[in-house]
Amino acid sequence: TGMGPRAAEAAVAAALAPGGAPEAAVIASGFCAGLAPGMHPGDLVVAEETRDADGVTPCTGTGLLVAALARAVPGATVHTGPLTGSDHVVRGPERAALRATGAVAVDMESAATLRTALCHGPRPVAAVRVVVDAPEHELVRIGTVRGGISAFRVLRAVLPAFYEWHRSLLLPRR
Repeated sequence: TGMGPRAAEAAVAAALAPGGAPEAAVIASGFCAGLAPGMHPGDLVVAEETRDADGVTPCTGTGLLVAALARAVPGATVHTGPLTGSDHVVRGPERAALRATGAVAVDMESAATLRTALCHGPRPVAAVRVVVDAPEHELVRIGTVRGGISAFRVLRAVLPAFYEWHRSLLLPRR
């Protein structure tokens, strides 16, 4: 979608417009900043909901997605909870203030992506992010390059879990 909430809104609106994929399930994926102490680059975050100044969007099938991720990336640490949105990179005291709201991570696109998807009709929505920096591993450090490479490898490895989540939503419940 590109970087930032406005780019995400525009890209999702275009993808879900008539002639595109108007009934598609939507997963916001990419990188995030972990807010909880003890998070590490490469950890996964599955949002139970996304939040930003425009509201809260509940996610679909979070438990199914966590299970699929555990199978796709055995041994990976998966955090669940609220994922909050920002229009800029969050550091230091601002990170602590967002953590105090109960959010486990922050990114710039997920909330806008899911909200825009639902504005174009009912559909399953979810957000999966890979931690690239965390309270003890802030983005300004040179070690972040190594963390970013690690996070990218994890993100690439989770693609099968996205397919599994999507297939599981289409099957009737027994």
